[in-house]
Amino acid sequence: MADRKGKVYLVGAGPGDEELLTVKAADVIKSAEVIVYDRLVSDSILSKIPDDIEKINVGKNAGNHPVPQHEINRILLGKASEGKTVVRLKGGDPFVFGRGGEELELLNENGIPFEVVPGITSAIAAAAYAGIPVTHRDFCSSLHIITGHVKDGENLDIDYDSLVKLKGTLIFMMSVASFPKIAEGLIEAGMNPDTDAAVVENGTRPNQRKFVTKLCDISKVIEENQVKSPAIIVVGKVCALSEKLDWFSKLPLYGCNVLATGPKKTSEKLVSKLRRLGAHVLEYPCIYTEPLDFDIDIQNYSWIIFTSSLGVTMFFKKLYESKLDSRHLYNKKIAAVGSQTAEELLKHGIRADFVPSKFDGKHLAKELLRSGKITSKDKVIIFRAKDGTRELIDIFKNNNISCTNVSIYATGYIKNDRIDISNFNYITFTSESCVKGFAYSFDNTVNYSRINAICIGQQTAKAARAYGMNTIVSDTATVSSMVEKIVEVYEGKKR
Repeated sequence: MADRKGKVYLVGAGPGDEELLTVKAADVIKSAEVIVYDRLVSDSILSKIPDDIEKINVGKNAGNHPVPQHEINRILLGKASEGKTVVRLKGGDPFVFGRGGEELELLNENGIPFEVVPGITSAIAAAAYAGIPVTHRDFCSSLHIITGHVKDGENLDIDYDSLVKLKGTLIFMMSVASFPKIAEGLIEAGMNPDTDAAVVENGTRPNQRKFVTKLCDISKVIEENQVKSPAIIVVGKVCALSEKLDWFSKLPLYGCNVLATGPKKTSEKLVSKLRRLGAHVLEYPCIYTEPLDFDIDIQNYSWIIFTSSLGVTMFFKKLYESKLDSRHLYNKKIAAVGSQTAEELLKHGIRADFVPSKFDGKHLAKELLRSGKITSKDKVIIFRAKDGTRELIDIFKNNNISCTNVSIYATGYIKNDRIDISNFNYITFTSESCVKGFAYSFDNTVNYSRINAICIGQQTAKAARAYGMNTIVSDTATVSSMVEKIVEVYEGKKR
């Protein structure tokens, strides 16, 4: 073992909704060298973990069985003893039936420093997303969280008589399989069989399901609907409020499945907006970008044009690396292809002099010429992606405008694992490259006519139609407009 000891952070990942991850948890995850996670940590949270961090899945092995607790303890001790910063990422809160205490005891015995970052427990959060307030002064005066999970070979050890006498809200975790015995025990102890009860599966996640019934019927409901873990079971009068206070299933995109094809970093805004509206979003990045070396000598040009927000980012990165700043753009006119590109410029203290009415290269060039802002006396330099569409350049050259094209980043395609596209209502494409990258993943073996493609602009839609996709184009070439279009067409289909 190394002399230098690392540190372990026992972190609660919350119930599943990535936005319920605490600020401290997110910060600790970013600073980790190793992350040891279990099966209850949602895919949306795992997708936020930087690629350079070592990730160890202890939720299941090749036999699809949980990794034994003693083996998880050994992994934590081993990685920390190598001097590494380790995050043990657990669903919910690590101290609410999460066996977090067992893991820390071994670390303490071996002198490994640790910290605990609490998480939002699903016992409360899943109920809230199902419209069930776990306490309400008109219905109960106490809340009790009980586990229905026991060690192998042991029997349930629940004091049913005491629970019934308390007349509070009862929340059972890890109890899907054992609840027939639990329900029987509660009824035998004197609880009214008609007591309101509910089961919430995959609480706070887009695929959440809830079933509200009576205590005497809940075991049957669980079986008939094939409810599986993770799920909580709530018993108490507060369950009667579920329909009245349900807000989650009423979100406009609840039940809508979306596949997002853009690069992970640039898709964050789109994915976040969709998830907030209730959509189940799978990130399926089809392209990647890499910076190219280029010259930032702009002294002989009167107009600078940026055709993407990424191009702005790359340009200023190069500018700062060259010990320069935005003053280098003094006395230059700046054009941005759309509002997102203009917003990125503003982050660097530059307000675009021109943004076209429609966010694409064709309208950018034609509107600049029509307005007289650019004439044959001007020299134009365009910073953009390598192999981007030539429409913008050709329009300028056909109108005798001196134009220099500078490639500042290149786009490559990613070979993803195949997925079943029939599972998705919509697939989003934020560029022509995303369409081509998506097709690259499938080697033309997919029936593209089954795809409802949400496209950010006409150029992207043209590429999607070339493959036979059903195209739906956002009203403007922005992420917000794409989201609005998805809501519009999805709600239209529900009517």
